[in-house]
Amino acid sequence: MTHPLLDPAPLTAARFAEIEDRVARLLGTRQDVVIMQGEALLPLEGALRGTAGPGTTALNVITGPYGQTFGDWLRDCGATVIDLAVPFRTAVTARQIREAFAEHPEIDLVSLVHAEAATGNTNPVAEIGEVVRAHGALFHLDAVASIGAEPVLPDAWGVDLCVIGAQKAMGGPAGVSAVSVSERAWARMAANPSAPRRSYLSLLDWKERWIDGGRRALPHAPAQLEMLALEACVARIEADGLEAVMARHRSAARAMRAGAVALGGGLEPYVHDAADAAPVATTLRVPPQVVAAEVVSRALVREPGLPLAAGGGVLAGEMIRVNHYGVDATVAAVRGCVAAVGTALRQAGLVVDVEAAVRAVDAGWR
Repeated sequence: MTHPLLDPAPLTAARFAEIEDRVARLLGTRQDVVIMQGEALLPLEGALRGTAGPGTTALNVITGPYGQTFGDWLRDCGATVIDLAVPFRTAVTARQIREAFAEHPEIDLVSLVHAEAATGNTNPVAEIGEVVRAHGALFHLDAVASIGAEPVLPDAWGVDLCVIGAQKAMGGPAGVSAVSVSERAWARMAANPSAPRRSYLSLLDWKERWIDGGRRALPHAPAQLEMLALEACVARIEADGLEAVMARHRSAARAMRAGAVALGGGLEPYVHDAADAAPVATTLRVPPQVVAAEVVSRALVREPGLPLAAGGGVLAGEMIRVNHYGVDATVAAVRGCVAAVGTALRQAGLVVDVEAAVRAVDAGWR
């Protein structure tokens, strides 16, 4: 007996290329787009290892945990790494990037995370891109969390390596990802003796065996189900309209922030300035007398399906994360999160106003 999930029809090279073209249109890019058969850490690491090595001086911007990981990869490549770390409650500025260039004119690569879902901040990539382009450095961008929630425009922003994943605002699978690659980035990889070759991390292998061959023969068997799911989520965004999808995420973030403020009880947005807050997720700081992980546990007992999580690592004690992305970018999901968190805080002995918070959510959404 056949089953559509267990016995899928073969995915042809032509259909694979068509999905790549649709992803390129989503990004508004004329760069080469490579869809990689793994979670977004695969192209993120592959892009850095392909373009960095001994002799590279990289500016690694840290606004959350992923920036720390990228710095580790760059050092492992043999690059000289200059970390620019800012408090996780804020965003980096173009001025800070410019000052780093002035202090270290030898910088030839910049690595940045657009939106940090783990900490709830987002960085002004358009402004930063202008500074990076003027300096002449290669620009590596993690847009995994931001794609679908806010504009991601690699060509307009001068991004040479723009990595996206489908599992957050796009509402798709986690097991497939993509990267747009500029001509400058391809040239850097080709000239880099440290770039992975004949490796699952190798972007050069995709260029030589797939792109340069006219995208007629796939280098290896594709992950069929993940590719079909990616195609479906891109089709859904095309049908709804990217602007409408991004508007839902903006509304969710605005409503969640308004509800948290109205709830009271010492709960406050973790990212201080609303302009620095990512539309993909809202992070909240709990008052010192309660533990965030315990609040989340109580809330999920009440409503198990809510997109709530405690902060990772040391942030588990103080941070609640509301992941209002993809199918959860709805007023119902935000309203449910506010009510459940408020009830959990009330159970912990805090004075909160759940009714006012839900009204604030509705007003913020509108």
